[in-house]
Amino acid sequence: MSEESTLSRSRSRAAASRLDRLNTAPADAAEAALLACCGSRRWARLIAAHRPYPDLDALLAAGDEASYDLTPADLDEALADESVVGHELPPADSLGALAAHTALQAAHDAYERRFGHVFVICLDGLLPEERLDRLLTGIRDRLGNERERERDNTAEELRRIARGRLVRLTGHRSRSPEVPGFRIA
Repeated sequence: MSEESTLSRSRSRAAASRLDRLNTAPADAAEAALLACCGSRRWARLIAAHRPYPDLDALLAAGDEASYDLTPADLDEALADESVVGHELPPADSLGALAAHTALQAAHDAYERRFGHVFVICLDGLLPEERLDRLLTGIRDRLGNERERERDNTAEELRRIARGRLVRLTGHRSRSPEVPGFRIA
């Protein structure tokens, strides 16, 4: 048996163990862990109430279903959670990077004035050097949306963020690569 195969099997057991812990945790502890994945208490309660999950796919399906059922109030609650915007950006150590950071801050401010909530975008799977550009492009593109369309986009981005966080919560790494030194929203 190869070292890589042994490591993969060890990670699978650890991930199964973390899913088992979520499945067997008291409801309030499970809800607290799930609340860190999506800032809506109703979403967390729905996911916790349908335990146990036989595998990651079942948990992700439940997370998606609960995300699609978010009410406007649930969405507002999730957007009010400061952890939803977890974008750590590369340092502004050059004139170009400083200009990009300044442009991003101005775009965030314009977005919040226009839509009344923070800008969220899932950056899972992107390399650190790709994230700033993706943020700037995404916010620039979405600033022109009508309110209702942007609300739908925001809900979809929150669903994607919650999916990635559920993967990480259960210890599965294969679906959402982590980049050292960067915290994905």
